[in-house]
Amino acid sequence: MEIPPVILILGPTASGKSALAFSIAELFEGQVEIVSADSMQIYRGMDIGTAKPSLAEQARIPHHLIDVADPYEEGFTVERWLEGAHAAIENIQRSGKSAVVVGGTNLYVQALLAGLFEGPAADETLRATLRELSLAELRARLLAIDPPSAERIHPNDQRRMIRAIEVTTLTGIALSAHQTQWNARGPTLPAGWQCFGLLPDPESNSTSINRRVKKMMESGFLDEVRRLLEISPLGRQAGEAVGYRELSQHIAGTMPLDDAFEAIKIRTRKLARQQRTWLRRFRHIERSTWSTDPCNGEKPKEFFREVLGLTNRTS
Repeated sequence: MEIPPVILILGPTASGKSALAFSIAELFEGQVEIVSADSMQIYRGMDIGTAKPSLAEQARIPHHLIDVADPYEEGFTVERWLEGAHAAIENIQRSGKSAVVVGGTNLYVQALLAGLFEGPAADETLRATLRELSLAELRARLLAIDPPSAERIHPNDQRRMIRAIEVTTLTGIALSAHQTQWNARGPTLPAGWQCFGLLPDPESNSTSINRRVKKMMESGFLDEVRRLLEISPLGRQAGEAVGYRELSQHIAGTMPLDDAFEAIKIRTRKLARQQRTWLRRFRHIERSTWSTDPCNGEKPKEFFREVLGLTNRTS
């Protein structure tokens, strides 16, 4: 049985993507390596709350783009992830193996399939003028010309505010509008790639989420956050991760633990709803196989023996 050069696994959080990846790895023992497309699994020390594969699992099957960033740093960009993903896939294929890309972050998957919105070249004269403005003045200017970007970009992020103003000024179109057009591009798989998608019904997905959050708490999630905060406050991106923000608030004394526990479940379910909506665009692309169950009611190896040779199948 021939294995595709790249297998892309998509699905909302807690849908069984990692289990699916390991099933493929076991089926094609020694022939695949896994590439994470999760924007929070990049951070070292953020293990339990990101559902990161265990060290034992990573020892069994090589993983890429896990533990590649410090959770206290700022500015881990999509560009940085995409560069690492391309390098990982190239190196895996050069070694004669196939890559299994496990998609958890929509923006990463979109960038992998559609490239990045690059925008106009930098205008250093305009940038120098903007750097003379205070953060409050930058935010006010951005709010006037591109409210969605102003709401999305942190008010202390001078670099991104300047770039948003620059793109809007040079093109006459708001950066947020450019990005909406880019995100709306229909997905297309590169030649030879295969996509496996998991779309469990909302009720079962919510049940899985509640079960996962409970298990995370029982496995020491709160202690993990405490250990991280003992070193330093988390960076803005890492600090906004689901669960880490809520437990940080509990540790700071601003949220009871029971409330934090419920808030994590609610926020995770909201994330899953957003992911399911976004994933609908992938349902009918070529070489995609979709299921409401990671094993389609069968043992994993039997399932993949059946479907890997098929294209354009949905279920």
